[in-house]
Amino acid sequence: MSNKDLIHSTAIIDATAQIAADVEIGPYCIIGPNVSIDSGTKLHSHVVVGGFTRIGKDNEIFQFASVGEVCQDLKFQGEETWLEIGDANKIREHCSLHRGTVQDHGLTKIGSHNLLMVNTHVAHDCQIGDHNIFANNVGIAGHVHIGDYVVIGGNSGIHQFCKIDSYSMIGGASLILKDVPAYVMVSGNPAHAFGMNVEGMRRKGWSKNVIQGLREAFKLIYKDNLTTEQAIAKITADILPEVPEAQRLLDSLIQSKRGIVR
Repeated sequence: MSNKDLIHSTAIIDATAQIAADVEIGPYCIIGPNVSIDSGTKLHSHVVVGGFTRIGKDNEIFQFASVGEVCQDLKFQGEETWLEIGDANKIREHCSLHRGTVQDHGLTKIGSHNLLMVNTHVAHDCQIGDHNIFANNVGIAGHVHIGDYVVIGGNSGIHQFCKIDSYSMIGGASLILKDVPAYVMVSGNPAHAFGMNVEGMRRKGWSKNVIQGLREAFKLIYKDNLTTEQAIAKITADILPEVPEAQRLLDSLIQSKRGIVR
């Protein structure tokens, strides 16, 4: 089967776009210049892919999504910047994913196996990992970094330059103004921390020893009236030798530039 059989006659595709032979492009889609779309990817109707966008394999992009549009940053002056999307993502209706700016490496990057539900917005220069779930109407501002296996509830907003670390969970309608450490659950406006993502750990088959160790680490950070530096020292000395998974949590604390959600 050729591209011609899989691309609807109403689709408009720039001559410079590189489209793998088995990519499906539905009615009224528009593919801009300097776009590449790898094998197995499907675009439903009315999808717009702006210029300078690389899309990997086996993605599914639903109707009215805007992928690779120029960013909403007044400092942007039309420079060549990019959006890169990995493999096997599901990008649902009305999502908007913007290219980067030259002030931050010129790249917005989304990994693989992510689910972006209806009306998710990913702003310029965001770096997003793998296996994340963003529910309806999640808004992610510019320069945000998100790890792997993160769940963000619907109607939540992430402030620019925040870091949301792996295996964390954000409740619906939350406002995130600070960094969210690995494994931690937060919610509220503004958000506050209220526990570890224990159910997510159990679903991944983590041992009781690991879960208990991370619970103890949470207590040191949030409930024992310790400074962040004191909590880091105690986790390093008392928990890390038995629970190597605590290293990811320590990295969240050590590398945070905005400070963590309290």
